[in-house]
Amino acid sequence: MPPTFSLPPSFLGGCTSDPNSATFCIAGIPFDLGVTNRSGAREAPYAVRRASRMLADGANPAGWTDPANIAIADIGDFSLALGDIPLSLEMIERQAGGIGHLLAIGGDHTVTLALLRALAKRTGPVGLIHFDAHIDTWPDNFGQPLAHGSPFFHAIEEGLVDPRRMIQIGIRSPMPRDVHDWTLARGVTIVTAEQVHLQGPEGVADAIRRVVGDGQTYFSFDIDAIDPGQAPGTGTPEVGGLFTWQVMAILRRLAGIDFVGMDVVEVAPAYDVSEITALAAASILWQYLTLQAPGKL
Repeated sequence: MPPTFSLPPSFLGGCTSDPNSATFCIAGIPFDLGVTNRSGAREAPYAVRRASRMLADGANPAGWTDPANIAIADIGDFSLALGDIPLSLEMIERQAGGIGHLLAIGGDHTVTLALLRALAKRTGPVGLIHFDAHIDTWPDNFGQPLAHGSPFFHAIEEGLVDPRRMIQIGIRSPMPRDVHDWTLARGVTIVTAEQVHLQGPEGVADAIRRVVGDGQTYFSFDIDAIDPGQAPGTGTPEVGGLFTWQVMAILRRLAGIDFVGMDVVEVAPAYDVSEITALAAASILWQYLTLQAPGKL
């Protein structure tokens, strides 16, 4: 194997680009029209792919599973409609609709709505594991109904997710009380960042398993769930967040959940330092894939 720094800039440095030969497909979604603070998440797919090469030289020692044992295709970036949020979401939904198990690199969190619309046409409502600093159930964002603060408001209203099987982890931002109460009233479980720190990864993983149960489940990770001291490259940072070791420890305890797709969103490389945010995002994708790898080495 060549040195990691010389691998091609696809995910893990060596994926095929043929979706027909793969069980899992990686796609970039360079969309950030829904950002309400600092833009730049459109640059994330390239940055996360580049950082992922650091993870291409071995198995996950926590269980000795290796993504190299499964067929992964990096199918490039989705097409978008420049400057048009509704049309871009339609295009994302259409492109995602033909893919079985998709791992998406955003882009801002608006894209998750389109991905869930595509998925729900095949599966019906799914459970949702949502890591974020923000609740993302605002009915609108400064008058804009489609933006990165509202994907799960629409997902619940449209019946794309089962809110009783939805858990949000890392929440800590300012928010209107009525938005918080509306979310809880729908049956969503909210685990704050402080609760993660106090309960530890085992307690949080147990809560996730209780909420999502045995049904099909989608995984959405906003990188700002992580504390900005460890992931500064994001558009809406919030202090007091999760540490990367906590995130990895929680994910390692989610093996066996019936995952049907995932995304990592809100990486904004222009605000990153030494690629640490991009590497965190790539590591979350890698950890997710190791949960799917068949058997141990």
